[in-house]
Amino acid sequence: MASAVVQTVPLGAQWPTLDPFLFCAHHWDHYPEGDGSLAPAASLEGRSIGQDFAGIDGWNMYHGSTVPGFPQHPHRGFETVTYVRQGWCDHSDSLGAQARFGEGDVQWITAGSGIVHSEMFPLFNEQAPNPLHLFQLWLNLPAERKMVDPHFSMLWSDHVPTVRVADDVEVTVIAGNLAEADAPAPPPQSWAAGETGVEIWHVKLEPHAFWTLPAPTPGAHRVLYFFEGDQLVVGDSELDVDHAAVLDPAVETQISAWGETAECLILSGIPIGEPVAQHGPFVMNDRAGIEQAFHDYQATGFGGWPWPTDDPVHGPTPERFALRNGERELPPS
Repeated sequence: MASAVVQTVPLGAQWPTLDPFLFCAHHWDHYPEGDGSLAPAASLEGRSIGQDFAGIDGWNMYHGSTVPGFPQHPHRGFETVTYVRQGWCDHSDSLGAQARFGEGDVQWITAGSGIVHSEMFPLFNEQAPNPLHLFQLWLNLPAERKMVDPHFSMLWSDHVPTVRVADDVEVTVIAGNLAEADAPAPPPQSWAAGETGVEIWHVKLEPHAFWTLPAPTPGAHRVLYFFEGDQLVVGDSELDVDHAAVLDPAVETQISAWGETAECLILSGIPIGEPVAQHGPFVMNDRAGIEQAFHDYQATGFGGWPWPTDDPVHGPTPERFALRNGERELPPS
């Protein structure tokens, strides 16, 4: 009998993926108390400010100098899907849009022809730690859509369904569908907007729970990322935490948790099947496309940066919102 697991790989901060995904960044920062200005109440001595990825004391400043995060930076030619499980993210961009989201919310950006944005991680709690746990997926765009107008959607946690597929197994459906649950619609020009089998599922299994994955769309790739727990049995293979398993989509796959609660992320999708040329924040089909992206960004700034600082944050209270085209959007709750 064929094995459900084709290959296993260890995981670091940036997880390898298969087409149509480009990679997944996993951020799990145990930030200390805030100092009243949304920054950490801790010394930054010994950190490489502006390029802090060393994980000193279990957290990073990343490219931030006061508040942790990623000040303004450009993208072209792909999409970002940011799922914040715990903590907060302040978004600002060259379209004049802003948002504060977290605690289960998802932001989905089609960079398309070019967008500049910042992603900062404000620390609200001054009396206790401020943990941040998020995933950011890069989803490719086909050549015919790489230069579409940029767009962003907020998928508030109230609208992202969680399905209990068994008494002790629940699945958050960020993209795709499962049982009777449909994820919110992705942006209109996304690769996920068509019949492409794109699925993004966050699966949580209680100890000794098991679940048989439904088959993906024919022709799709599927990868399981085991990021929390002790041990996960995938088909006939034992998978250690912080490992991924490439799954054979033609073989029925049962997963079960051993020892303690297990959590994993499952990514599926029909591959785009085109050449990929990537340089930093730009993903095109060839070197000429990358060179054009640099030229356009230097010439136009992808519309310019309308905010007074490179790293805007949005006030002292954790209110979720999105502001686009002069209209303020709040989550249903």
